[in-house]
Amino acid sequence: MATKKVIKLDDMPGHLFRRLHQLAVMRFTAELDETGLTPVQWAALMTTSQRPGLDQSTLSREIYIDTSTIAGVLDRLEARGLIQRRHSPDDRRVRQLYLTDEGAVLLKTASASVVGIQKWLLLPLSVEERAVFTQLMLKVLHRLEK
Repeated sequence: MATKKVIKLDDMPGHLFRRLHQLAVMRFTAELDETGLTPVQWAALMTTSQRPGLDQSTLSREIYIDTSTIAGVLDRLEARGLIQRRHSPDDRRVRQLYLTDEGAVLLKTASASVVGIQKWLLLPLSVEERAVFTQLMLKVLHRLEK
């Protein structure tokens, strides 16, 4: 009779990714609760800061959030006065995104914590292991996102 293979959760990458994500979000929420930002909102602010004038569809692609979800994220950021949406001079249907001064200040404050969280996540790894770990995650992501 064939023996049944025992499945161990700690051998399953998807399970481990989910656990790491839970820890990252939990730490983000604990440290940045007073900012009222979510990880996705922070990513939207950071990307908008680095690429002023980008449009909503491009932002959606760059932070890997579907277009209907990003619309709600941007609505909330705009309502808080953290971003502005302006019509493109080339195409009035396109709305370009810009950080407000308030958004830039909040992003600067939040980013210091976010960088600290990233370091905390990888603390058990050596500098070399961190680089390899990140490269391997990107390798898996790039294959799956094609």
